[in-house]
Amino acid sequence: MASTSDIRNGLCIRYNHDIYKIIEFLHVKPGKGPAFVRTKMKSVTSGKVLDNTFSAGHKLDDVRVETHKFQYLYNEGETYHFMNTEDYTQIELQKASLDSPDLMKESQVVTILMNSEDGMPLSVDMPASVILEVTATEPGIKGNTATNATKPATVETGAIVNVPLFINEGDKIKVETAKGTYKERIKV
Repeated sequence: MASTSDIRNGLCIRYNHDIYKIIEFLHVKPGKGPAFVRTKMKSVTSGKVLDNTFSAGHKLDDVRVETHKFQYLYNEGETYHFMNTEDYTQIELQKASLDSPDLMKESQVVTILMNSEDGMPLSVDMPASVILEVTATEPGIKGNTATNATKPATVETGAIVNVPLFINEGDKIKVETAKGTYKERIKV
């Protein structure tokens, strides 16, 4: 059993007959009244996001998890296929259980959290950032770097990311996976 002081990003808990992963949390201590923890949780089975508030000291039923490195192989519609890098076993996950599937490249290594009791995959943790090549965008114009204006660009995985005006097709960019936002251009 865990309490609200153990809440952190990535913690998996049992709540309302389902398993949820904590996405965001905030400890709040108001001037009047008891302290509480405001959380945003994502269901690992349905992908539904739920906002919830726990009072301070509330007991939580945490889920024991193991982390394993898996390589992303390919997807068939809503089903994504992964291979364990240690024993080469393969698993399938639905798109709803993935945090940012549109930023995954084939052969990319990700960390999958698995329930240690029954071996069920709970969630996929991507690296903090990925390097992707821009495949389609409007051409950049020299001198357009003074403002914070952005334009949409399609990257090699098919995701659309807002990038600065000086980014051209063929440029490699670093994208933050948690928010799906542009970080920087990579010089080759």
